[in-house]
Amino acid sequence: MRSSTAFFRVGAGRSLWAGRRVALALTLFAGCLYPAAGQQGAQAPAQAASDSAATAKPAEMPVVTGARIVRQDDLTRLVFDLSGPVTPRAFVMSGPNRVIVDLPEVIFQIDQSVGQIKTSRGRPGSHGLISSFRFGRLAPGKARIIVDLTDPARIARVETEVDSEGAQRLVLELTRTDAESFAQAVRDSARDAAAPQPLRVETDAARQIAAGAKPVVVIDPGHGGIDTGAIRPGVPFEKDLVLDFARALAEQLRQSERYQVVLTRDEDIFVPLGERVRIAQMAQAQLLVSVHADTMRAPGVSGATVYTVSEKASDRYAAKLAEQENLADQIAGFDAKEETSGVTDILFDLTRRETRAYSHLFARTLVSVWKEAGNLNKNPMRSAGFHVLKAPDVPSILLEIGYLSSAHDAAQMRTPEWREKAASTVARSIDSFFEPRLRGHTADVNQASERDGGGTPVAAANK
Repeated sequence: MRSSTAFFRVGAGRSLWAGRRVALALTLFAGCLYPAAGQQGAQAPAQAASDSAATAKPAEMPVVTGARIVRQDDLTRLVFDLSGPVTPRAFVMSGPNRVIVDLPEVIFQIDQSVGQIKTSRGRPGSHGLISSFRFGRLAPGKARIIVDLTDPARIARVETEVDSEGAQRLVLELTRTDAESFAQAVRDSARDAAAPQPLRVETDAARQIAAGAKPVVVIDPGHGGIDTGAIRPGVPFEKDLVLDFARALAEQLRQSERYQVVLTRDEDIFVPLGERVRIAQMAQAQLLVSVHADTMRAPGVSGATVYTVSEKASDRYAAKLAEQENLADQIAGFDAKEETSGVTDILFDLTRRETRAYSHLFARTLVSVWKEAGNLNKNPMRSAGFHVLKAPDVPSILLEIGYLSSAHDAAQMRTPEWREKAASTVARSIDSFFEPRLRGHTADVNQASERDGGGTPVAAANK
């Protein structure tokens, strides 16, 4: 019997235009900046779903201490070493072909990079039926392992077992199958209770957003949980860097007492893209800032970049980045389906066009202020079809705070001093953005759009 082993071990809404008020067709996008009267008392989400009593204490959770792939003839086995037993549920998905293993929450004390299989030359490789695997916390009380496949495979076995030395281990065994059989298994999984369901971030029913009071700003730390975001050796994961930045920004905004602030996540959990948009809409947000970082092969690229949404990307790199960011749900083992409202009437179109005009205005404001305080990318304003920015009624931008591949950016993003300074820059930009609107001056957004050569549509009501 031929066998080989690869070891990986590391030490321990709001509704759209409620009522479709006729008055909205006669006004500027005031509803974007202040909730409509009919929306008073709408519930807003909590800053994040906290670990509840239903979640086991960390000391009681099983700990994963190692992982390895074992090949025996046509069998590929993925093994995780555990401190205690777990009850797994496994199913398959396509587009791309992968196996999903859901678990009760566990503590992964192994490096996320162990699942990135490399050849002897450091290029992406594979081991048997497995091209790569990833793992992490999915939500409070839940963990997930995702195995990317080289070929269609059948789940022969998935269970916790005790080895000859009495140690617990989780074993996933895969065998090769044909494409038709795999497609049927995918269909069966879609009907099964173990198939992925949309995640919803818990909302606090007691928390109310007061209509006409302080503007609501939603800060969205990208990625999270099983989705690490950008990875660079020796640098914290993107998901951790942007969460630290988002917390710093939220704290500064709260201290100003000018805004109501909502975080789409305040811990290391995964939040689907559609859920991030829903949180902003439920909170009746007047601005969404999605925080990210990036990495490139060229180490000389550095600086912050601000993105807005558009059907046609501003350049090839923006298009590629949007495509990559839009795969977040797929990376976490969910169907990557973009939700559409199906609404195409004139009021909806007016809302969307005004929203994009305000988004573009804030992007220009942020770039202008950041230029005075920090390093900008040589092309600091770009646009593409980012799903997280597509709320038709919430002005939204995506801020890439820097590049993990840049030694300069990576070093400063890790320091509290830079984080506070950069967060202050964004906070001042938000102040500048809201100040004229708090005074009732809204015409400047249309003037800004016209100056930019039509890059952002101007509301038909103002022509």
